[in-house]
Amino acid sequence: MSARVMAVWCPDWPAVAAARAEGHGLHLPLAVVGPRGVLACNAVARAVGVRRGLRRREAQFRCPELVVVAADPARDAAWFEPIVQALDAVVPGIEVLRPGLFVFSADGALRFHGGVEEVVTRVVDAVGAAGAECQVGLADELPTAVLGARGSALLEPGRDADYLAELPVGALVVEPALGDVEVLSELVGLLRRLGVRSIGDFAALSPRDVATRFGEAGAVAHRIARAVPWRPPSVTPVPTGSAVEHRCDPPLERVDEAAFLGRRLAGELHETLAAAGVSCLRLSITARVEDGREVNRVWRCAAPLTPEGTADRLRWQLEGWLTGTAISGGAGGAVTALVLEPVEVVPAGHVQEGLWGEAGLAEARVHRALVRVQGLLGPEAVRIPVEVGGRGPAERVQSLPYGDAPAEPATRGPWPGALPAPSPSVVWPGPGYLLEIRESGDPGAAVAARVPLSRGVVLRTEVGVAVDVTWRGLLSGRPAVVEVGGHQSPLLGWSRPWSVDEAWWEPASEGRPRRPLARMQVVPERAAALLLRRPLGDEPEGWTVEGVYE
Repeated sequence: MSARVMAVWCPDWPAVAAARAEGHGLHLPLAVVGPRGVLACNAVARAVGVRRGLRRREAQFRCPELVVVAADPARDAAWFEPIVQALDAVVPGIEVLRPGLFVFSADGALRFHGGVEEVVTRVVDAVGAAGAECQVGLADELPTAVLGARGSALLEPGRDADYLAELPVGALVVEPALGDVEVLSELVGLLRRLGVRSIGDFAALSPRDVATRFGEAGAVAHRIARAVPWRPPSVTPVPTGSAVEHRCDPPLERVDEAAFLGRRLAGELHETLAAAGVSCLRLSITARVEDGREVNRVWRCAAPLTPEGTADRLRWQLEGWLTGTAISGGAGGAVTALVLEPVEVVPAGHVQEGLWGEAGLAEARVHRALVRVQGLLGPEAVRIPVEVGGRGPAERVQSLPYGDAPAEPATRGPWPGALPAPSPSVVWPGPGYLLEIRESGDPGAAVAARVPLSRGVVLRTEVGVAVDVTWRGLLSGRPAVVEVGGHQSPLLGWSRPWSVDEAWWEPASEGRPRRPLARMQVVPERAAALLLRRPLGDEPEGWTVEGVYE
């Protein structure tokens, strides 16, 4: 039988770390918000309905007094380091999965302290002395221990599968250390639609069928559900001389210096590993201090580390050491040397590269940059267009904070009355857009004027009568001229108007009743083609420009 694993979980750690860093009291509702909404919240916020996964606006709607703090993994790691240090004196061989969660081999601790209750008591007391709360899980396999920690489950040997079978299938998503939360969420959603409600139901499926239907992510989750041996020790030897050591001259004392150094050392380490054809799964970070002390931490990862991931963990760890008690609390606290050493490696061929090669790395760098901007300026500062359903060109695109998913998936159709192809190249130009009026109908003619579209558009017949749209969706006359900002241009062509009457059941907004509208396309001789709209009937606001076909 393999060595048993004990997991220690500090609930709501990102919220706890944020409260400590910002100086907020425990009585205040607090939520940590990332690109995809609420990542963590404290018990006070949960009591009023705030939950993980909610969008920021929804969370603030449920709790107007909510204190919102941007996600910061470095802050979480820095405040978590004293907790790990407190456990170093109780149990050896601690491996950090993420700030707020670590694991260790339980066999030695059980023999040394005399039993399960004794070890759990010492662990809880040590974490409590460091000012935090924790829950402990014990199991044969690491994933079971991690999930068991959330229920304070101390399992007997051989009982992992029985315990997991009773958990809802959604439990596979609760812990980021076990896999990509977004991918697992899609998997769990699909399983629920197929009628799979518990982890036991999922485990009962054939491994071959699961791998065929759900791919690699499904196969990994299925191994967790069946409590099969989880990532046994790698048989790939660690390449000789793969450790990267750096002597800090002058000694390292500032976090910004640590971040710069971390990127360089991570690059050197991964160049060495790439030359040997391996990737790192467990990384040891060691710091030597001016007074001769040495501090060490091991990070375990579910997937092979990338250079960016290695640099992040080194930066988080150094920030924890430089701002925590392990180094700065004693004499001679500056770091004089750093050592990065791979503890466990796998062949690099086991890591599936992106389909587009370097494009995947570029996408990852863009993602990190956008998330960083959001961390500095707030989630609403970076917005992206998302395709949604609708009839008009402006309705088909919705602006959302980067990382948020639309409330409803994009609807492909049918949409009766929708704008036919091609779509305008400029949608909803607004008052700042200037329409170019040429001197003649020649496409290469010089520009006679640039007219702001805020002045509105008038369609006229050959005798100068304004053209409206009746309540039945018919034109009141034959358009011959379009007038924009006092400049007229003959029409080369125009489409028959089509009327749209939607959401008529919703209440009126801004004191104005809902009115059906009509759209039509016109092609001026001396300007770009336009998409126009106006309410049906004799309305004073007339035609407005909804899009320009440049």
